[in-house]
Amino acid sequence: MSKKFFGTDGIRGRVGDEPMTAPTVLHLGWAAGKVLASQGNRDVLIGKDTRISGYLFESALEAGLSSAGVKAHMLGPMPTPAVAYLTRTFRAAAGIVISASHNPHHDNGVKFFGTDGFKLDDNTEDAIEAMMQSRVETVPSEELGRAERIHDAAGRYIEYCKSTIPSGMRFDGMKLVVDAAHGAGYDIARRVFDELGATVISQGAQPNGLNINDNCGATAPDNLRAHVLLEQANMGVALDGDGDRLIMVDELGGIVDGDEILYVLACAHKAAGTLNGGVVGTLMSNLGLEHALRDMDVPFLRAKVGDRHVLELMRANGWKLGGESSGHLIDMDCSTTGDGIIAALQVLAYVVQSGERLCDLKQGMTRYPQKLVNVPMRERINLDDLESVQDAVRQAESDLGTTGRVLLRPSGTEPLVRVMVEGQVANQVDTLCEQVAEAVRREVA
Repeated sequence: MSKKFFGTDGIRGRVGDEPMTAPTVLHLGWAAGKVLASQGNRDVLIGKDTRISGYLFESALEAGLSSAGVKAHMLGPMPTPAVAYLTRTFRAAAGIVISASHNPHHDNGVKFFGTDGFKLDDNTEDAIEAMMQSRVETVPSEELGRAERIHDAAGRYIEYCKSTIPSGMRFDGMKLVVDAAHGAGYDIARRVFDELGATVISQGAQPNGLNINDNCGATAPDNLRAHVLLEQANMGVALDGDGDRLIMVDELGGIVDGDEILYVLACAHKAAGTLNGGVVGTLMSNLGLEHALRDMDVPFLRAKVGDRHVLELMRANGWKLGGESSGHLIDMDCSTTGDGIIAALQVLAYVVQSGERLCDLKQGMTRYPQKLVNVPMRERINLDDLESVQDAVRQAESDLGTTGRVLLRPSGTEPLVRVMVEGQVANQVDTLCEQVAEAVRREVA
């Protein structure tokens, strides 16, 4: 069905603009409550990140759920993957996260997890979307849902994170700089690594409701890099505002992105004999990752951009490992969604087990130079029908041979065509990308 509210990852927008207004989010809470209650389970968890608007939407969701006769269990500030985990362990009907992930504070969103800890299934999402067309009707007073706060939620999740590495393993003697982006993991991330023996230097851990993702965290790792070098730390860990992304910094100050982390995790599973299949990336994953995995005889598939699509392809193939360049990393042995803290723990565990530094472990993958140009388009056009554009793509692919690739991808949210070229030689990549972009520009601008 055509959806008015739900996108690829819940609902998101600028606070005060539809759909991110208090009345609409209250309506959403009621609609979700009606659908979930009809399935028999009347318990829902609500977590949020540290945006000031979280208070507004938390109250709106609580009111909507209560009016539908559903009980709300309030988690407070909690990473998105923690909500997924707790939804599963509480056997709740759903978990709701109030967050706009890596976006600035003036945006916010609402996303749902099902009782199994995975993103809400399409049928339930469609039913909520349809219910949004109905007027809010409050159940009788004796049937109203209550609300309660779960005070030990953080401790439960911290213990689970620690359980994902081998029993008895500690990180004594290891110095880590942890940047939580002033987001949902601002306290939990520090506590996890501290309780495992690491010396933790916290960055991005003073949220004020407005500074989430502000020149910090996974979307801006240069500050973390500077502190790793200044502190002579073993590693740096950067999360985004809701804690489902991870970017790292090695001991030499090298920024380690999602593709390189995914490669290290694949090596760890391969060494342990636990990979059991291949790895899923996206259309934007660096060609160097694909080639490095090929050299290890590890199958690699590309999904559409978005962790939801990565997970769908992983589940379709029965594979356990996948992720995006942006740092969404999913290890199905540990989590049902991207989890920055758990991914960092798996890397740290492999560093301990292998006796090698992160800067050495990532050396098996060579990042190919990549160039991305956004070309505005006046209207949505099927690029496959534009012969001049296809000629430019074919010429670039011929010049690159088997050591590069060209990708044209219309944006799903903006009137843009993303032109991406990657290959082994940076100057050639830049030139070919501009040539293809110019061919696209002549047709669509």
